Amino acid sequence: MNKLIIAEKPSVAVRMAMSLGDGQPKRGAFNGVGYYELNRGSDTLFVVAAAGHLFTLRQKSKEREIPVFDIEWIASYKANDSSYFTKKYLDTIAEIGKKCSVYINACDYDIEGTVIGTNIIRYVTKGDPNADVDASKIRRMKFSTTTRQDLIAAYDGLEAFDAYNFDAGEVRHMLDWMWGINLSRALIRAIYAAGTKKILSIGRVQGPALAVLAEREEEIGKFVPKDFWKVLVTFKEVDFENIKGNIFEKDIAEKILAATKNSEIVVKSVERKENKMRPYPPFDLTSLQLEANRVFGIDPSRTLAIAQSLYEKSYISYPRTTSQKLPYALNLPRIINALAKNEHYKNIAEKLIAGSRYKPAEGMKEDDAHPAIYPTGETPKKLEGEEERIYDLITKRFLACFGEYASVDATRIVLDASGENYAASGNIIKNSGWLELYGYYKPKEATLPEVKEGEKITPEKIQSKKGVTEPPKRYGKASLIALLEKKNLGTKATRAEIIDTLFRREYIKGTRIEVTALGLSVYAALKKYCPQILDEELTHKLEADMEDIMKGKANKKEVIDEGKNIIRNLVSTFKSNEKGIGEELKKGMKESEAASALGKCPKCGGNLVIKRSSAGKTFVGCSNWPQCSAAYPLPQGAGVYPTGKVCELCNTPIVKVFRRGKRVFQMDLDPNCSSKKDWKKPDTQVEEVKAVKASTIKNTEVTKTEENAPAKPKEVKTKKARKPRKAGAGKKTKSAEENTISKQ
Repeated sequence: MNKLIIAEKPSVAVRMAMSLGDGQPKRGAFNGVGYYELNRGSDTLFVVAAAGHLFTLRQKSKEREIPVFDIEWIASYKANDSSYFTKKYLDTIAEIGKKCSVYINACDYDIEGTVIGTNIIRYVTKGDPNADVDASKIRRMKFSTTTRQDLIAAYDGLEAFDAYNFDAGEVRHMLDWMWGINLSRALIRAIYAAGTKKILSIGRVQGPALAVLAEREEEIGKFVPKDFWKVLVTFKEVDFENIKGNIFEKDIAEKILAATKNSEIVVKSVERKENKMRPYPPFDLTSLQLEANRVFGIDPSRTLAIAQSLYEKSYISYPRTTSQKLPYALNLPRIINALAKNEHYKNIAEKLIAGSRYKPAEGMKEDDAHPAIYPTGETPKKLEGEEERIYDLITKRFLACFGEYASVDATRIVLDASGENYAASGNIIKNSGWLELYGYYKPKEATLPEVKEGEKITPEKIQSKKGVTEPPKRYGKASLIALLEKKNLGTKATRAEIIDTLFRREYIKGTRIEVTALGLSVYAALKKYCPQILDEELTHKLEADMEDIMKGKANKKEVIDEGKNIIRNLVSTFKSNEKGIGEELKKGMKESEAASALGKCPKCGGNLVIKRSSAGKTFVGCSNWPQCSAAYPLPQGAGVYPTGKVCELCNTPIVKVFRRGKRVFQMDLDPNCSSKKDWKKPDTQVEEVKAVKASTIKNTEVTKTEENAPAKPKEVKTKKARKPRKAGAGKKTKSAEENTISKQ
């Protein structure tokens, strides 16, 4: 029997082909894309690669009125030119699929992988990705690592078509698409109605996430600092603080200080105890992203990409997991013994083996599909840089969770000064246990002086220190991901992307995330006129419905119909408040432009701001466009910042330019300024500014980002040139509005 196995990525397809055959697989190629043919028992297996999502959702009609619900799955290459390379993968799968009668979805075992594989199988078997699923022809491979033994076990234990996963995944895609396109169009129409053009977006989770940040921004804005005082007694270089803590009345602090200075100070109590520190549990995705950011400063999105690469190379298990559990069935002793053969982990692993320590410390979180992230035991080859660091972090965390409890001697000393008590605490690591195995965390130690209860002491200093209360801290990207998880907003795999979308929309900025004037105006407009879009509970309800679909407790059609009704109500509210929303957004846009302006336009006095052309090039344009067409080129890939100075020769602002690996320099914006007469390639600059001016008619378009589709897969390099389109054929691209849809 001929069977087609669909892997999600080419690298995984190779591993499957090498693992499942009775002998060496034969490699074939169609349309420049490789596939594999192999024998297993009496069956002939064909292994192909999907290269990620080969289908996306698109509106059927060209109707621009909202709400819109007429959507269908369509090949990604037909929806957007940037996905044209996926055509050769789909053509290859369809061609090889003609030979087969059983279709095995071997994409990642989650709802996204189920949707990817099932859509392909519907297309291969029925020529239509929107056709009903023929479950009798579909099998599902479930695996958490791409090692040979796990792939063989997954194939030998093939499961039936995971219909509930597919229904939940398709509902998520459809509702997110409907939510994103309808509400994003509503936002855009509102700002257009106010006489301003700007591509905006809002998504099902994007709205509540923006609200979380905006509310913190409001807290910071309303914060009023207050003075406070701490009264301290310093003895043997240790500060003992008055147990009243922060004292907000200066006269009270002064009275306590005076009384203490005139008092005999006695050791009231000495408390000592040994605290046990349980090993940290193995990583789930969120805790890995948080720890990689804390230890290495690696961006959470980058951490996920690195972990995915390590998984595809069979070095770690599937990273998109919420689990902190390591089931016995994983054969944990085998993994630890395998790691003992790796020179980097030999000493740690041998300590565990010598003590027969094979029972891990686990966390509370579980995932029905996958265990916690763990190393497979295969020795990595040629890892370096961030990839090597992430692998080391995962492996040492895994090994450490089998280690002994650490123990810390904790001491608390309380001093008495005529009724005023002062305390200090200290910690000393007595037994490092698992801390030594992990190596990436060590609790702070503090040594206290040796004293006895009743002992009189003579301090070196008695003083009060003035302090000022600080506003709430802004979130970093990693801490925001942790908060979104706590609030159950988004999924383990989409939270980082949602935050990235907020950055791309210019709603937020900075490492310590600050909401821009534009972001605050979107939040303010929605809060005033359509607060349901920001409502966490609404998102929780839809998430719960999709969870119930996965468990077979909810009907797919009913959940979609419920979502449509919610969207209808939101759109209706938007339309009735369009003018007010538009004015609020317009105000925020102007404030945002003013805040980011490089200087004043010499032609009309407007703000000169950095813009992006439809071709993805950055340039400087006037905020009063289209009334003013002033435009100036910029060095690409550079950071450009205002100096507040203006060139005396051409009257354009002078900016400071930062380029990686090159010297920082200042320049005025006009490429034809006589101050640049000795610069190289003047003709090129003149041509560049002409090109920029010609492109300003498209300045209202943002760079297409495919936010309603999964991340663009890596293209397999091929010598074959792109097939030219037929003469007269219209370009099959998404509208700018469709490209504003966020994943959620």
